[in-house]
Amino acid sequence: MRDAGALPLGLTRVAGHRGAKLRAPENTLAGFKAAKRLGAGWVELDAKLTRDGIPVVIHDETLERTTDGAGRVGSATLAEIRRLDAGRWFAPEFAGEKVPTLEEALRLIAAEGMGVNVEIKPCPGRERETAEASIRVIRAIWPRTLPAPIVSSFKRASLEAAQAAAPELPLGLLLEEHEADWREAAERLGCKAIHPNWSALTAGWVAEIRQAGYASVTWTVNDPEAARRLAGWGVDCLITDAPDLIVPAIG
Repeated sequence: MRDAGALPLGLTRVAGHRGAKLRAPENTLAGFKAAKRLGAGWVELDAKLTRDGIPVVIHDETLERTTDGAGRVGSATLAEIRRLDAGRWFAPEFAGEKVPTLEEALRLIAAEGMGVNVEIKPCPGRERETAEASIRVIRAIWPRTLPAPIVSSFKRASLEAAQAAAPELPLGLLLEEHEADWREAAERLGCKAIHPNWSALTAGWVAEIRQAGYASVTWTVNDPEAARRLAGWGVDCLITDAPDLIVPAIG
């Protein structure tokens, strides 16, 4: 069973989802700055590979929703993606924001003194490659003075690759629902944290996660009442689109 006291893995109670998704364009440097300003101690971001193998911070398979570009992320080079605007769609004042590389995002987050959850969000067929490329960036630039990044994924092949490439980094198993083999999978993959969809959580499952020795990190909690309930059950970290709503809700 996990020790009581300080939060595990250097976590804070609240992490900003893709930065602060309701307050600034997601997965941008402006979004990560906003998360810090609004009270989040950690941020979550998504790592995906360009055609030329560079990890960039973007969620979708395609460019249309969060940039002024079109087509698949994995079919575009970094140079092509860098020409796109990733902020104007959200609000005029964010015009000119770019899709950051993972390196740029991590450097900024570290400079802000925050922790980071890097979700490996691979294009189909690039599960291992995306994890390995992201690990190389993390190892090259993340300072030892800050908590080690949590590397999470829904894709177990990505977690396997991350475990092999960097056994010292904590891994998080992302789950949409209560899967019967969650504990077996977490043990096999060497995970340190379980990341369930908040709507699938129960007080009993939170207790099971804690008793098994894992940190609990849940997403995406935007309702203050739900946040208070989850915190009362003992969830370690709530990922939210709106840190300004959730930080004061759970004190």
